[in-house]
Amino acid sequence: MKARTVLFFLYLSFVLQVRFVQADGRSEYIRENYTKYEKRIPVRDGVKLFTAIYIPNDTSKEYPILLLRTPYSISPYGPDQYRGQIGPHEEFEKEGFIFVYQDVRGRFMSDGDFVHMTPHVPDKKANSDTDESTDTYDTIEWLLEHVPNHNGRVGQWGISYPGFYTSAGSIDSHPALKAVSPQAPVSDFYWDDVYHHGAFLLNHWFGFLNKVQQTREGLIDERPDPIYEIETTDAYKFFMDVGPLKNVNESYFKKKSQFWNYVARHPNYDEFWQKRNILPHLKNIKAAVMVVGGWYDREDLFGPLNTYQMIERQNPDTFNVLVMGPWYHGGWLRSKGDELGDTDFGFPTAEHYQENVDLHFFKHFLKDEESELKMPEALMFETGANRWRRFDRWPPASSEKRRFYFHKGGKLSSRGPEEDYDACDSYMSDPGKPVPHTIDNSRWINNTFYSEDQRFASRRPDVLVYQTDILEDEVTFAGTIKANLFVSTTGTDSDWVVKLIDVYPDDLEEKAAQQTLIRAEAFRGRFRENYSKPRPLIPNEVTKISFELWDVLHTFKRGHRIMIHVQSTWFPFIDRNPQKYVPNIFQADEDDFIKVTNSVYRSKVHPSHIEVGVLQQMF
Repeated sequence: MKARTVLFFLYLSFVLQVRFVQADGRSEYIRENYTKYEKRIPVRDGVKLFTAIYIPNDTSKEYPILLLRTPYSISPYGPDQYRGQIGPHEEFEKEGFIFVYQDVRGRFMSDGDFVHMTPHVPDKKANSDTDESTDTYDTIEWLLEHVPNHNGRVGQWGISYPGFYTSAGSIDSHPALKAVSPQAPVSDFYWDDVYHHGAFLLNHWFGFLNKVQQTREGLIDERPDPIYEIETTDAYKFFMDVGPLKNVNESYFKKKSQFWNYVARHPNYDEFWQKRNILPHLKNIKAAVMVVGGWYDREDLFGPLNTYQMIERQNPDTFNVLVMGPWYHGGWLRSKGDELGDTDFGFPTAEHYQENVDLHFFKHFLKDEESELKMPEALMFETGANRWRRFDRWPPASSEKRRFYFHKGGKLSSRGPEEDYDACDSYMSDPGKPVPHTIDNSRWINNTFYSEDQRFASRRPDVLVYQTDILEDEVTFAGTIKANLFVSTTGTDSDWVVKLIDVYPDDLEEKAAQQTLIRAEAFRGRFRENYSKPRPLIPNEVTKISFELWDVLHTFKRGHRIMIHVQSTWFPFIDRNPQKYVPNIFQADEDDFIKVTNSVYRSKVHPSHIEVGVLQQMF
């Protein structure tokens, strides 16, 4: 045992040294081949945006400009201080671009006031009518006029929040902006990062605002300290100790996070959130678009899928493609993409993307060297089968809608239920003992729980489990999953979490009987009719709740089973619903949190089920 331990640490030391050498070699290459400049670029209302520009030292040819705008700092600051990487990955730096990084308005070394998800101004009448689209346009205009040795073409990219700035920059595109790639883009803050169907993303949002504060005093070149120093590694216990959400301000943030205060005042999808939805404004896009996302993105799965669909709908003549891989948030550049959690994808999918997709996209539209771009409308990774699929539309036209109904004894079947009117399955939902979203609560933010083995949850009495018989043939889900539940509660509010799971055969040598999470989503019952106008549930009244779990492309192999979980807590990924209706959960007291009995109906009159596109087999 001691020998194995020593060997493990020797191996770990070797891996870390190799990575350090590789990273150090990349930094040396950048210093040897690029010169850095720092400029304060003025935009139309007089605000100056701090910008770092890396220009190739080889002046024998012209280069396109590749722009990234971020609220997370473009450090290190100083013309002699270089970033360790200046392209999406190393091949970009070897290929040669003029790389431009910019602090967005109001962040770090840029002037102005920062606004989370800057609302778009569709009707601009004066220079004071600015948004991220105008700031991008003015930045490109300045770069074209002042930066030497460019070829007149500009591309823009970014992951997550920078993905939002990329989407915004494409609106009313500058003529020189030829290619954009919004990657895991935030599109509608309410739906992406803050709420999922009205259920609050507690641990993610607490951690995000704890580090990303909205206010500052003057220009800063270092990241400010977190508002609250978190010492525990047990996220479940930490948030249980927090108690009701009202305690966050009183005991932790102490009203220092301005945006937390906004969130606490706006629990519904009201005007505050609606004007932060960029999707309706994705118009007049002249640049080619490649939207990238990950099937296992706990933050922004809604963003890439809906960004692609809205650009497609509102810009029918624009080149617009979608790439979805088996990745967590940004995993296409931050991992090999060969495995995640309890799931093995068979090969390094991220390396495949880097070598065959993203660089080729930008080279095609920004350089003259590559004349043909062999990209389908939708390049989608099919989990389960572990292969890339190419579609001429998404969702694929060849998929057919099928329903899978809940039955007595935990059965799941495409056959409709025949039980009596009040046939149902019930469980007690206790906010004092919520179902954990992961078996590993030692990590504050867990990027792997979206692909985790769910047997820890299946064993709980407050989780309903339905599964098919052993599959005799492969079944491929493709497109949007929709949950249609008929439910009741003894309380006046409750959450409903639906999880789609792939159950492995019992006789495998590895992963025997594993229950791998494929997709999951939460819904807050008060929003069953309208996300802007919540209403309490009526105790013991059967109510229909329908919501989307978003898209999937997954094959359940022969010998596997399809499983569905239904539960009412998913903590601390989702905050605890008091289950007693209060107008604003951020103001709920400890006494408002009550135990309730929740029921899911499975009768001819109330046939709870999921609906999803099933892809016809090729042969």
